[in-house]
Amino acid sequence: MTVAALVVPDLSIPIPALPDGPIKLGSDEHKALFCKTLLTTFDPYRPAVIDWPKLTPDTQEKITGLPIWDIAVQTEGKAGLRVATYGDLIKDPLLKRATELNAYEERRHKHVLHHMVQAYGIKLEPEPEYVVPKDAEWAFMVTGYSECIDSFFAFGLFDIAKKSGFFPPELVDTFEPVMREEGRHILFFVNWVAWHRRNMPLWRRPWFALKIAAVWAFLVWERIGIAGDLDGGGKNQDNNFTVNGAKELGVEITIPQLMDTCLAENDRRLGIYDKRLLRPMFVPRMVRFARKFMRA
Repeated sequence: MTVAALVVPDLSIPIPALPDGPIKLGSDEHKALFCKTLLTTFDPYRPAVIDWPKLTPDTQEKITGLPIWDIAVQTEGKAGLRVATYGDLIKDPLLKRATELNAYEERRHKHVLHHMVQAYGIKLEPEPEYVVPKDAEWAFMVTGYSECIDSFFAFGLFDIAKKSGFFPPELVDTFEPVMREEGRHILFFVNWVAWHRRNMPLWRRPWFALKIAAVWAFLVWERIGIAGDLDGGGKNQDNNFTVNGAKELGVEITIPQLMDTCLAENDRRLGIYDKRLLRPMFVPRMVRFARKFMRA
């Protein structure tokens, strides 16, 4: 695995004072709020100094055998490049700085995985070439909505792995900052979508709505194994780990129980942030709707 050097972005940028009351979506106050939330909750941990816990042979075999590490590395590699590419186009200083931090954290996730695979001897396939996207906005949106899907299920699976003992407590503590960052990223993204749409000309808004629908169609297409290599390589079967990963963890859990866990963890992790911020709603709503037709 190859990893580029990390440079922490300069976070010293003035943030306008925010009112205590309601904030209008698309306003300067809305932009300041979702950017401030990302910037002021930054965790300056360094992947190179993470003390990876020693695992028992059985636990290490189970963890290294999970079919997720290749796709995880490739996903973070693409995400860092895509977010950074879109950030280069942003003119607004505050939004640009927050997007740069988002890109830095995505790249840092890859560094975390780099040190983990070295620590535990995980064998990875050769990485594909990461190509700068031609349509930076499309690539940023694919990354953002993909994280909205994956984080929802990852929150639940992480909780299941923790409570079942599949992940030892020391490893849970090591990955907890990464999980927190995923929550911050999707919160930032969905608020950017709302702000961005309300600040574009009226004639562009229908096209932007179609673009959002096309992104969702692509992500569904990808996750049912049809998209192939259209999104830059990777093993298709692994794209669905966050949806059906409970069986990979060796945990006996029903689909309704998995849904309930994911919903509870999603609410818990995102519930700590300012109530005036939007939350990702599409996946939780779809899961809650499906859950109504299932027995406990």
